[in-house]
Amino acid sequence: MLRITIPAVELWDEQKQEFSMAKAVHLQLEHSLVSISKWESKWCKPFLLSGDKPIAETLDYVRCMTLTQNVPDDVYNRLTNANIQQIVSYIDAPMTAIRFSGKKEGKHPNEQITAETIYYRMITLGIPFECQKWHLNRLLALIDVCVTKSEPPKKMSKRELMKRNAALNAARRKKLNSKG
Repeated sequence: MLRITIPAVELWDEQKQEFSMAKAVHLQLEHSLVSISKWESKWCKPFLLSGDKPIAETLDYVRCMTLTQNVPDDVYNRLTNANIQQIVSYIDAPMTAIRFSGKKEGKHPNEQITAETIYYRMITLGIPFECQKWHLNRLLALIDVCVTKSEPPKKMSKRELMKRNAALNAARRKKLNSKG
């Protein structure tokens, strides 16, 4: 969960012709499958498409991430550049220690990942629904681990097998100071 503070600002009221103070606001945000599901149900397009989103869609995603109750809409227009940088860093954080090497073979280049496809993967892999509130990157890492661990072991080609055996034999010869 990310906690940010939107600082207090002085605002000009056109109708009353006077200045007023808007108080600082503390928000709790969560980048999760639940947030993406809310956003996609409103905008009717995949959230995880690459590329920048228009300001309205981005601010609306911050609204969807907000766990704090009863936040007035005008608060989101007061987000500072520092607030936005905090949010972007939080969304991009891996939130897990696992690192995957190589390319992921299970993904198709034209496959659209939506909240529904992630829920489908959770169901088929037996991942409990309380994980929908996890940071999205952590949930996706768990899905990748489950897929990888559930696949049958990949058979080595003859070339890979010969290379591995040659390396093992060389290591044994070196260890035993033998030539044959």
